[in-house]
Amino acid sequence: MERIVRVNTRTGAIEASPVPAEMERLGGRQLIAHTMRAEVSPICDPLGRSNRLIFAPGWLGGTSVATSGRLSIGGKSPLTGGIKEANVGGEAGQKLARIGVRALIIEDAPKTSEPRTLFLSQNEMKWVDSSPLTGCGVWETLARLRERFGSHCGLLVIGPAGEMRMAAAGVATTDPNGIQVRYAARGGLGAVMGAKGIKAIVVDDRGGEIVRGADPDGLTDTSRRFAEALLADPKLEGRRKYGTSGIVATANELGLLPTRAFSAGSFEAIDEISGAKLAETIAARGGDGRSGTPCMSGCVIRCSNVFPDANGVRKVASLQYENIALLGSNCGVETLDGIAELNALCNDLGLDGIEMGCVLGVAMEAGLASFGDVEAAADLLRQIGEGTPLGRILGQGAVFTGRALGIARVPAVNGQGIPGYDPRALKGNGVTYVTSPMGADHTAGNAFGTRGTINPLSPEGQPENSRALQIRSVLLDSSGLCLFARGPLVAEPNLLADLVGGRFGGDLSFADLARGAAETLEVERAFNRAAGRSDETCDVPEYMRTESLPPHGTVYDVDREEMLKVWKMEPSTTKF
Repeated sequence: MERIVRVNTRTGAIEASPVPAEMERLGGRQLIAHTMRAEVSPICDPLGRSNRLIFAPGWLGGTSVATSGRLSIGGKSPLTGGIKEANVGGEAGQKLARIGVRALIIEDAPKTSEPRTLFLSQNEMKWVDSSPLTGCGVWETLARLRERFGSHCGLLVIGPAGEMRMAAAGVATTDPNGIQVRYAARGGLGAVMGAKGIKAIVVDDRGGEIVRGADPDGLTDTSRRFAEALLADPKLEGRRKYGTSGIVATANELGLLPTRAFSAGSFEAIDEISGAKLAETIAARGGDGRSGTPCMSGCVIRCSNVFPDANGVRKVASLQYENIALLGSNCGVETLDGIAELNALCNDLGLDGIEMGCVLGVAMEAGLASFGDVEAAADLLRQIGEGTPLGRILGQGAVFTGRALGIARVPAVNGQGIPGYDPRALKGNGVTYVTSPMGADHTAGNAFGTRGTINPLSPEGQPENSRALQIRSVLLDSSGLCLFARGPLVAEPNLLADLVGGRFGGDLSFADLARGAAETLEVERAFNRAAGRSDETCDVPEYMRTESLPPHGTVYDVDREEMLKVWKMEPSTTKF
């Protein structure tokens, strides 16, 4: 039986109840939005007692559908001040679903600051002592938990940054082999987990079952068609070889790659940090190095990697586009080894690498380090982990850091650092950053994939495009499917409806799902308006409207009134 598990961190009570009727067909981001609307005051303190921290597998979580194991984590963000959903791969989401947990809702706040560990299985839910883990980095925490509970368990943990309630803290999990660190990084939800007094969540799925759905035969048949289409995707080979790093060179050519604190869109050392260089380096060094690894069971795409040091020993896994862009070119770092050093530190401290790349760029503009100085940048990150006064400033994110250091050029929208796509050269993303309830988030409706059909340098058509992409994002984040699984769904939109119909029953169409996604966006927007974080009072950073971006010399020139038309358009009910 599927259930909603509620944990009161003040009383310690852990209660499981059947999924109520109003939540029967909700999953992932959609479930989070509706739960936040029903249960959380938009004006609450994100780190206070009234906020919720919600863990929700997607519609297809726990099934055998390929790439369906992603997990949504949500609550009110200490970084944006609005609603936030952060999505992550790894094993924990699938394991939660397979022990029948539709949602894990963490409530209230503890009376003491001593962090605890929550253990969940098919037949047991309990608190376990985690005092030896207090202050431990993510890697040590994961290693100790695997030793104590077994390598079969799914794990969700925070690092020192989350324990110190820093707004740039994320929630970490692992791949099936415990090699990769995967992050629900954006929005500071690691700080919310820290405020709830939880260091770790352990999910033991022994005794759990694969979710077969209301129409098992129909779900199996559709799942097979979906997997075959994924395997036939001509982009599959490139994704396995390069992963997300495959777009580094393209982003540079398009002039949208954040470079030296978002002062340029192309980087002179691009050949040293490209996807081709990454794959070549991994292959040459051997040892622990791997390309084409999965981040979760059941993934046929396998876009992740293990980046080794010069001796072939794992340095970081996985090294992705966003961290190459933000910790690399944006900080003037010219080597993959330097980027990997900073990425590994962020991972171990429990920090969002995107936010930290923006923070380091601001700190470098302020003269706390020179662009390209990896050791100085690493020292700044270490200070966050140590909780020094400067570290506590940096750990609160780019906007807070900019204010503290007197830097006006802060690349952030709605309080959140801009990811690896400068909106002056990819204007559709600027629309998404401003109008999405998620703030500046590359997964909320990324226009990079539509650059071939809509001129990224022109303001024309960008609001309409962003609207469609934001709906797509909600659908993927609610389904539990990977963003890279969208190819077959774009080609055949009703394929997703067939999958969801097989899971829950009923005759669904893509139009039904699209309307639900549009409603979810409106629920999120309403929450943000009530929280005082409306998109109607938001814009890209002022300097991006006046400071031209080399090499194209463009500024962000999408009119604010045009951007807000996003919410006056009818959602597409014909295409994914």
